Amino acid sequence: MIAIGGTIGTGLFVGSGATIATAGPLGSLIGFLTVGIMVYFITTSLGELAAYMPVSGSFNTYAGRFVDPALAFALGWNYWLQWAISLPSELAAAGIIMSFWCPTVPSWVWSAIILGLLVLIHSRGVEGFGESEYWLSIIKVVAIVLFIISGTMVDLGWIGTGPMIGFDNWKIEGAPLKNGIVGIFNVFVVAFYGFGGTELVGVTAGEAINPSKNVPKAIKQTFWRILLFYVIAIFVMGLVVRNDDPSLLDSANKGDITIAPFTLVFERAGLSSAAHVMNGVIFSAVLSASSSAMYAATRTLMSLAHDEKAPAILGKINSKGVPTYSLILTTLIGCLAFLSTIWGDGEVFTWLLNITGSSGIITWLSIAVIHIRFRRAFQLQKESLDRLPYLAPLYPFGPWIAIVFGAGIIIGQGYAAASIEPFKFRNIFAAYLGIPFFLTMLIGYKWWHNTSLIDLTACDLSGGGDDEEVVMDQGNSHSAVEECTQSRSDERSLLLPI
Repeated sequence: MIAIGGTIGTGLFVGSGATIATAGPLGSLIGFLTVGIMVYFITTSLGELAAYMPVSGSFNTYAGRFVDPALAFALGWNYWLQWAISLPSELAAAGIIMSFWCPTVPSWVWSAIILGLLVLIHSRGVEGFGESEYWLSIIKVVAIVLFIISGTMVDLGWIGTGPMIGFDNWKIEGAPLKNGIVGIFNVFVVAFYGFGGTELVGVTAGEAINPSKNVPKAIKQTFWRILLFYVIAIFVMGLVVRNDDPSLLDSANKGDITIAPFTLVFERAGLSSAAHVMNGVIFSAVLSASSSAMYAATRTLMSLAHDEKAPAILGKINSKGVPTYSLILTTLIGCLAFLSTIWGDGEVFTWLLNITGSSGIITWLSIAVIHIRFRRAFQLQKESLDRLPYLAPLYPFGPWIAIVFGAGIIIGQGYAAASIEPFKFRNIFAAYLGIPFFLTMLIGYKWWHNTSLIDLTACDLSGGGDDEEVVMDQGNSHSAVEECTQSRSDERSLLLPI
């Protein structure tokens, strides 16, 4: 269930409406499908690596083994910053959502309570994270399935008060391809945020039971969950809701759940309490995103410490396998950014959030490059591909397609920023704020340590068997596999959040 619900983020429930308004039903569908293809190839590339070498450090560890230690350093800190800054933004969103039911209680109070709850959950180790993600995933999956069924029945006129709609909303002015290629370009940026976090399959592989079996199993489901939970949902939404409905843009810009596209469809299906139901669903999605951000940030810091790219204290773990000091630091950083929203320093906070967007695409592009280098090493060392538990389909086309699409998304981010009225150069700078940070870390580490590209003819191609992943720190060992044996089922043991 966690693997199935893994790609469902908050953006699908709220931000998807704006894509139909700006690109039309077909344009929105093309945009999400294009990014979905990129995500699929990125996930399969990482899946091949993670199934063969299941380590908690994931792609930043792979970068140091197959590309350059400088890339491993920059990618690791880039990824930690991405999730550390995502945490307070999700907490703030959770507080606002709770204000829908309790308007007299300040939203920051709810955010603080939820942060405390997250710390307690993650203090239990990977088991606590997996259990919470399992149940949150159930809520999201059920909501999407009910939406698709209800929307289809509304479109056919089987339920609700209206007549059969069919493809009528595809025939109105501006549909189905509104604003042409420009509209699709805008969808790319929104879709990217919707799919963000799917690469966590690699981060969690090091703490999964039997990764050589469970990682490929989850990866093979990627295509179907992208098809079902994004493409089909967007398609149904475009059938039922007109692209000129002003509520589509309002729901995204104002964050008003009462006019979100999912709410509109459920209301037209006859669900009078649709706003309350969807508020609960979106709250579960925000909790899932917050929990995933904390997990990814702490495990990335732990990996950096083990690779001597961060202070050693951050790699220390307790008896439950939790990197305690990494958890504390991530929580503190989250609180600092969160406090800026309390004191009204919104502009600074917004600039910090821009780091997460560009940092995410850097991660995706790096995964594709690492996969290409990994396969090249196998070829140069004349290793048999039979050693790999999982082979990424359509290699080498997959990672190269992902790189081309990723470059297009980067251009799209700049275009979207330049389109904001009135035009301000700082909007473009903010859109790419994470890139200077990444380059500074990359070039700085490379200059200080005088690193060079890894020699692929001599690099280490030894895999990490299902029972080999052990987290070590100063004589204190803890088997991630042993920790995961407390999971309720093998399905839950592979953690795929967001």
